[in-house]
Amino acid sequence: MTNEASGTRPWSLALRITLAVGLSVAMVFALSAWIVSRSVEQHFEDLDFGELQAVTESIARALGTLPRHDDEAALRDRLARAVAGHHGVYFGVFDARGRAIYVDAPQALLSMALAAAPRRSLERDSLASWAIGNDSFRGSVIDMHGERVLVTVSTNAHQHYLPHLRQGLFWGAVLATAMSVLAVCVSVRWGHAPLRRIGAAVREINSDQLHTRFEPAAVPAELSTFVASFNSMLGQLQASFERLSHFSADIAHELRTPVTNLMTQTQVALSKERPAAAYREILYTGLDELDRMRKMIGDMLFLAQTENPQRQLRTETVELDAEVRSVFDYFEAWSEEAGVELRLDGASAEPLCVRAHRGMLQRAVSNLVGNALRHTARGEVVVVRLLEERSAVRIEVENPGQEIGGEHLPHLFDRFYRVDPARQRTVEGAGLGLAIVRAIAQAHGGSAGIVSEEGRNMFWLSIPRR
Repeated sequence: MTNEASGTRPWSLALRITLAVGLSVAMVFALSAWIVSRSVEQHFEDLDFGELQAVTESIARALGTLPRHDDEAALRDRLARAVAGHHGVYFGVFDARGRAIYVDAPQALLSMALAAAPRRSLERDSLASWAIGNDSFRGSVIDMHGERVLVTVSTNAHQHYLPHLRQGLFWGAVLATAMSVLAVCVSVRWGHAPLRRIGAAVREINSDQLHTRFEPAAVPAELSTFVASFNSMLGQLQASFERLSHFSADIAHELRTPVTNLMTQTQVALSKERPAAAYREILYTGLDELDRMRKMIGDMLFLAQTENPQRQLRTETVELDAEVRSVFDYFEAWSEEAGVELRLDGASAEPLCVRAHRGMLQRAVSNLVGNALRHTARGEVVVVRLLEERSAVRIEVENPGQEIGGEHLPHLFDRFYRVDPARQRTVEGAGLGLAIVRAIAQAHGGSAGIVSEEGRNMFWLSIPRR
């Protein structure tokens, strides 16, 4: 909604997937590179600590085994032998007054050792790092047998190796991310190929090819629901287009006859001089045809308004008992002339109410009752029932008569549909009454239908309570 409001186009699916996977892969490789680098650095620290620990133990043995009154020459000789074989290790031994007993380390490093506070033992977490010029050292100052001992190991090799390792890991991560993004791009394009094929096929569909359907089994499982929904939409479009085509043909057919009659009558009237009574008769006949056309046009406009999805119904609480009796009053003269009784069943002590548009509901019931009267023989009864269902109210209009064939039942509520295949026009209607009933029911969220069996025809209308 934000993109539509701002006028910007949403990102493509391929771009979204590529960015998401690319960022995820980059983060994973960056984290892996940091873990490897930190692991190698930790390993070097462990190696340095092990080396310093071995040297410290050797120096401790050398200092602990010689008596204090021995000469310093013997002590220096033993200390030199103690660290033999250890490469890159520097140490110095100082007495309590800070005088050097044995020194094998740069002078700058010795100055740092004299300034540092000695520790009682060599501990891994207490190792110090010193940098002197381009050289780096790791070590500690220890109080050992009353002497101050400096033990260090050179870390120049580590410091030169780690930058190259980190650089290699960085470029490796960049290359791996680029390859992963490339693989994602290829995979997304390959994965979207069915969508592109469907899109190309959809572009070929026009009003003459609404019968086209896609096979859900021929597309990946993820698209089967989409294809099924699209097929359903095409079916609805095809049905709507066919109804519209038939509707146009039906309108032309229904309007052609009265227009032809009017033209014929007018031509006959103008063909020669006639008495005023004859002209008056022709005008009355034409008026009947015009009235039929007016009613047909009014019904079509009403259907168009009722089927408009944007239409908001102004509903109110309607008492069905009272509305049905009102319809009976309207048809009273017709029913008496036809010799047909109108009867209401299902009326209860408390009124049966529903939320609906009063005028539209009256029209639907009137159409059903009028249709029943039109097809009921003299001396029979038209019964209207009000039934209270779980979540709806059902209005049934039943009349005795010839059963309607099963092939006609699904189409009775279509516009201009007649059971008579000859499509004879009568003064009673143009075939829009039942279509209006269904449109009114659907506008209220309900439905309409028919049951024809055992010599009785029952039309019903269902309106939801809410």
